[in-house]
Amino acid sequence: MIRSLIGAAIGRRIAGRSGGGGRGALIGAAAPFIARRAFGPLGLAVAGAWGAKKLYDRRQRSRAATTTTTAL
Repeated sequence: MIRSLIGAAIGRRIAGRSGGGGRGALIGAAAPFIARRAFGPLGLAVAGAWGAKKLYDRRQRSRAATTTTTAL
């Protein structure tokens, strides 16, 4: 059921942009299948890399703020 709701939301958004309901319905129907394939091992690797990058950026900002504070 959640798959259907997500597919419908994606299809509505695509149809709203292009003005064609047929294409939006087709993409909306295919979206759960694409999501299931995309969030396998490759999706986990991408999500892990994204999380590591966020953590790295946060630590860099924290270090820069500490350096700036101690320099004053």
